[in-house]
Amino acid sequence: MFQSFESLTRPEQGPPRLAALREVMAAEGVDAFLVPRADAFQGEYVAPRDERLAWLTGFTGSAGFCAVLAGTAGLFVDGRYTLQAAQQVDHGAFNVVPWPQTKLADWLAGHLRSGGTVGFDPWLHTVKEIADLRAKGEDHGLTYRECANLVDSVWPEQPDPPRGAFRVHPDALAGESHGDKRARLATELAGAGHAAAVLTSPDSIAWLLNIRGSDIRCNPVPHAFALLHETGAVELFADPAKVTADVRAHFGAEVALHPPEAFATRLAELTAPVRIDPASAPVAVERALPQPVHGADPCVLPKARKTAAEIAGMEAAHRRDAAAMCRFLAWLDEAAPTGTLTEIAVVARLEEERRRAPELVEISFDTICGAGPHGAIVHYRVTTETDAPVTPGDLLLIDSGGQYVDGTTDITRTVATGPVTDAQREAFTLVLKGMIAIHRARWPKGVAGRDLDALARIALWRAGRDYDHGTGHGVGAALSVHEGPQRLSRVSDVALEAGMVLSNEPGYYRAGEWGIRLENLVHVVPAPPVEGTDAREMLSFATLTWVPIDRRLVDPRLLDRDEAAWLDAYHADVRARVGPLVEGAAADWLAQATAPL
Repeated sequence: MFQSFESLTRPEQGPPRLAALREVMAAEGVDAFLVPRADAFQGEYVAPRDERLAWLTGFTGSAGFCAVLAGTAGLFVDGRYTLQAAQQVDHGAFNVVPWPQTKLADWLAGHLRSGGTVGFDPWLHTVKEIADLRAKGEDHGLTYRECANLVDSVWPEQPDPPRGAFRVHPDALAGESHGDKRARLATELAGAGHAAAVLTSPDSIAWLLNIRGSDIRCNPVPHAFALLHETGAVELFADPAKVTADVRAHFGAEVALHPPEAFATRLAELTAPVRIDPASAPVAVERALPQPVHGADPCVLPKARKTAAEIAGMEAAHRRDAAAMCRFLAWLDEAAPTGTLTEIAVVARLEEERRRAPELVEISFDTICGAGPHGAIVHYRVTTETDAPVTPGDLLLIDSGGQYVDGTTDITRTVATGPVTDAQREAFTLVLKGMIAIHRARWPKGVAGRDLDALARIALWRAGRDYDHGTGHGVGAALSVHEGPQRLSRVSDVALEAGMVLSNEPGYYRAGEWGIRLENLVHVVPAPPVEGTDAREMLSFATLTWVPIDRRLVDPRLLDRDEAAWLDAYHADVRARVGPLVEGAAADWLAQATAPL
């Protein structure tokens, strides 16, 4: 099984661990200590060794942080995790703080006296993050001090670092050799007067060197740091045991391998200007460099602009993933009304269907499967303790995906398991209208994700509703399922460019009752010509995900003519693309599920 269903709560979490941490804080002479979710690589998902936030608080969401003081502790989470945090943490020990509505600097100022000291591990916080905190801390008389990780000092059975093997990602799937990538980016560095760039994001290193890793579940990235020099040469700092003979041969002479413990020492030897990305580089990296200069990670935008080969791989991965989803949904339609299913049984069957494809490496994230009230928890993860029956009449929200050798998938469908209420049908159709609006969007070159986000919300806004997450995130090509910098979000100012892959996933959640989300992946393409337009360059989205949308939950009266036509055309395309890949009961189900409204 790919999915793990372990308990989310452990009896020793909370007060005993908090007390131990406060003891070492007092010995260290700090009044507060910051415990982030992030690891040294600033990834969304972390290895068991780096699950410090979960170990201390019990909260297992993929975003959040904790500030521990002598008399209080604040767990900061955003709107996706408010319900989850409320269920997972000991409220006698931790206060759940809404973030970003409440800023950490302001919260600390309200709980610490002037002259207070805040400790933090310089490997776990970015340059930008700490610079912002320090700037605000000066106004409140607070000092931020680098120190050893105090959680590690009280975690007696902390797991070892991961030692997952690297593998070669073929040039045929990447669309460009790592030599060509290194040369292209090196030219940019030289032109900027930078002798080298420090790469601290594992997905950047994986993309640049055409490798994949296995240090993090569901994310095929290597735990490593790297230096890209203006000559195009690369120094890679990684556990040599992870690097097989095939990978060493793939690297050739211009990629030198060093042990990770040599990284900080090597940085100190670089006397020329070296670029770091303040949004992702740890404070410790800047501190080690004699001449750090700030600039964007040179891999980020090239990685986001997928090559034709990467888009072709994504399309192939989505076709086989659609076939697995259709087999699964056909089974679910038969089994759900019996009342014999639980959330874990649903997840297990979906993963079983995906595993039928030999190209599957693993799932792309732990499957979200929420029945009824659990669907209102945006990133709900079922465990043996929370496993709920799928009661006929529940709305069932299923958000899942696969990591294939040639592409990454991420799809959400909300399905009916029995009779549907008018309120459910209305909310579902409003969400669908938002999804269709994004699919049909056409915009001038230079427009950012924040400019399109409202298109997905306007139907909900007119009904006095909204959702507390972005409309879409970037997606890697056989890489991380969440990839920046592109997003469909109110806070994203990154211009959308051809080749970028994003999710389109509006939702609506009614706490304690049900949740609705619909998600397709799309990629940015030049917009097809329209008669009578001017010469302005325009962009639009092309669809990657081809899986039926539950027509039983659609109220056709709420769709305008163009929206209804889009849905019928989408389902006709699903039938044409996926029909040849399924047979028997799944083929019969697909024909029915894609019938016109």
